[in-house]
Amino acid sequence: MILRRDILVKAANFCAYQERTHAEVRERLQKWEVWGDEAEEMITYLIEDNFLNEERFAKIFAGSKFRVKQWGRQKIKYELKARKLSEYCIKVGMAEIDDDDYIETLKTILEKKKHELRTEKQPLIVKQKLARYAIGKGFEGELVWEIIAQIMQKK
Repeated sequence: MILRRDILVKAANFCAYQERTHAEVRERLQKWEVWGDEAEEMITYLIEDNFLNEERFAKIFAGSKFRVKQWGRQKIKYELKARKLSEYCIKVGMAEIDDDDYIETLKTILEKKKHELRTEKQPLIVKQKLARYAIGKGFEGELVWEIIAQIMQKK
């Protein structure tokens, strides 16, 4: 049987490898057969020693999913909620996304996608495909249609 101190070290290493949420750590502790008060004590220790910080997780997650994968706010928010983060942490994470960068990213991905669709002759089909693509990436429908109108005027 593994000593509980060893499990705490494993949990600390698990958190040090990459940012984690409380739920992810709790789930991993259950795999290691640590439940209840003992698991909560370990989580408290990890929080106090700054191995575990959900605000930091939300900031890094939101920022990287936006910059690297070019996800929209809706998809990022949905993923943060799915990871059981508090509304406060979600709000902190979403603040990492600059409004101007957000619009520029949306314009860039739509223009790139429009270029890929250059063989399509029907403008309405192009608009529909662009909208479906951007909305699927988590961008807000109203904003997507506004930007599509701008880039379709450019020709």
